[in-house]
Amino acid sequence: MSEQKILAPPRYAGRILNGPYSAGLKERLAELVAAFSAFDGTGVPGIPYISAWQHDGSIMWYEFAGREFIGLFGCTTEQLADLFREAVVNHRLFHRTEVEAGVREIARSSDELSSSRRGLRAEVAQRGSVEATYKISRGADAAPIWLKDRARVENFGADGIAISIGYLTDVTNEMAHKDLLEQIGYVDQLTGLPNRVIMRRSLELKIGEYERNHISDFVFLMLDIDHFKVVNDSFGHLAGDYVLATLAHVVSDVKRRSDEFGRYGGEEFYGLAVGDIAEGREFAERIRRRIEVTPFVFGEQLIPLTVSIGVASASETEELNEENLINAADRRLYRAKQYGRNQVVWETITLQGSRERQSRR
Repeated sequence: MSEQKILAPPRYAGRILNGPYSAGLKERLAELVAAFSAFDGTGVPGIPYISAWQHDGSIMWYEFAGREFIGLFGCTTEQLADLFREAVVNHRLFHRTEVEAGVREIARSSDELSSSRRGLRAEVAQRGSVEATYKISRGADAAPIWLKDRARVENFGADGIAISIGYLTDVTNEMAHKDLLEQIGYVDQLTGLPNRVIMRRSLELKIGEYERNHISDFVFLMLDIDHFKVVNDSFGHLAGDYVLATLAHVVSDVKRRSDEFGRYGGEEFYGLAVGDIAEGREFAERIRRRIEVTPFVFGEQLIPLTVSIGVASASETEELNEENLINAADRRLYRAKQYGRNQVVWETITLQGSRERQSRR
């Protein structure tokens, strides 16, 4: 690409194309700015942007910002980074794990975000992607909005620069719905997981999908923490709360995006996943193994923890309804306890009567 082609375009307000940076970085950025400018001119809803920061994380700015983005704040591109940073009152970063595409949501207030911003930039630069939502305050006279951010990060080590190539969408309605569910009690306050009300609705929907042949099968899991009373008696009820909340985060790292996991009550949890009984067993075993090897540490004390799980599938239930499916999984959970705990019971076979067979370590 010639020098002429990497000259800054009209109305360019960034730094790189007019700065002392490598030709490779300038060529790449000019290509991106041209593409995003063309897209922004189509009128398609959404907010494209290109941000940049130094690898030490101390300064961040915008190389390109869609017209809607600038219009939200009534500012110039040069002013946008500072105004956007000041307007964020809640930030939720979604961390995608390597285990079955698990996703963990990490929420930070504006104060927490301010103190951790440099570390966050280093983290996303290393990971190569961003997925987050931001709650934006636009002053007392305007309602807050939520923006979802999805971006890819490219690093230019020779220049000490990282650029984020992304797209913002307005998800205010979706986040308002989520907040409403939390406010009216559909989400367990201690663990942040769906509660039994949501479980019943999810079961109703899954049964309907199964009966209309939209899915071939689905499974229901009942999980119970082994010797949870001993945890409370030995370490205290605050430690018990810590265990429940931490277990919720551990399972969130294990489950697939399509799987559901919630708190049934007390130290019992439930799981729901599309698939046959063998897939349900694998799901349960991933949970059991991860909890067994996770160090639960409260007040510098290691709390040994295991779980027992019962699994039942829709296809093996003679009369499929919510009660029968829950009872089938609960009976297998009871068997797992009888067999010595820290295991999954997942299948019933008939040999001169009915008995349960378990998956052992």
